[in-house]
Amino acid sequence: MRPRQDELTYLPPLSRPRVNDALAAHDRRPRFATVALIVAIVAISFAAIFFKKAAPTNPLVASGIRLALATLLLSPALARARRAGRLDGRVLRFAGLAGMFYALHFGSWVTSLTLTSVAASVTLVTATPLLLALLGLVTGRDRPDGRLWIALAMSVVGVTVIGWHDLGLSRDALVGDGLAFLGAIAMAGYFALARRVGPDLDPLAFGGVAAGVGAVCLLGTAAVTGVSLVPASWESFGFIVLCTLVPQLVGHTLLTWSLRHSRPMVVGLATVGEPVGASALGWLWLGERVAPIVALGSVITLLGVALAVTERRKPEAPR
Repeated sequence: MRPRQDELTYLPPLSRPRVNDALAAHDRRPRFATVALIVAIVAISFAAIFFKKAAPTNPLVASGIRLALATLLLSPALARARRAGRLDGRVLRFAGLAGMFYALHFGSWVTSLTLTSVAASVTLVTATPLLLALLGLVTGRDRPDGRLWIALAMSVVGVTVIGWHDLGLSRDALVGDGLAFLGAIAMAGYFALARRVGPDLDPLAFGGVAAGVGAVCLLGTAAVTGVSLVPASWESFGFIVLCTLVPQLVGHTLLTWSLRHSRPMVVGLATVGEPVGASALGWLWLGERVAPIVALGSVITLLGVALAVTERRKPEAPR
């Protein structure tokens, strides 16, 4: 019996091999995202140390130059994304607004490093997952589940132990703590906006636009307030360059990329590992002693982060 003509011309929308490939890709994706988040944690942990070493360059100038250099290095990716149509008006609007949050994050946090300790500043600036959890509860999108609540609780306990040990009570220290928390709020806004772009997010292009807008905001603010835009020394400039290459291009790019495969709260929880990394680097690089209570807080924090970043995404229901 000869097949009908419609049977000859019909092709199934998704063949069995393609189904298997898609399922395999779904299984591999969480592992790739986990590795990316671990590398990002290590990379961003260098930020506080590099910014400390860049002193006495003004914090607005140091963070503005960092973002300006990142924009320059990401310009080829921006050009490619533009030609490929991945930078339409909607993405540019989200990235531009994210850049303003970027400027607020870096401007407030780097300034806090001049007023309070590294441990207190980095601990408070990583309050981002708390804010994202509240946002998830309010909006109903990316609402945390039982596992993430446990990870969040462990992380909060861990960073509280680290920060409480080194929390200053002077007026300057309290102002620095407030600025660090403001930086956490701004970073939560950045993550939420990047998430809104959806699966078509180009992390290099999105980060490049955000960094450019952030650089203009920071350096523009410094210029208006009469601050010199020149780094204090060549050594200071060298540490700003390192801050661009490691925490920015490696760390923040991987965090932005991870938003394609993980919920914002998971990515935010990953950044909670930064105080642990910063404390370890402060001990190794700056000779800052790690107290036993800080070591205990670090262990609790890392367990919470590990619980979050190894979360496997549940398949979405078909629409």
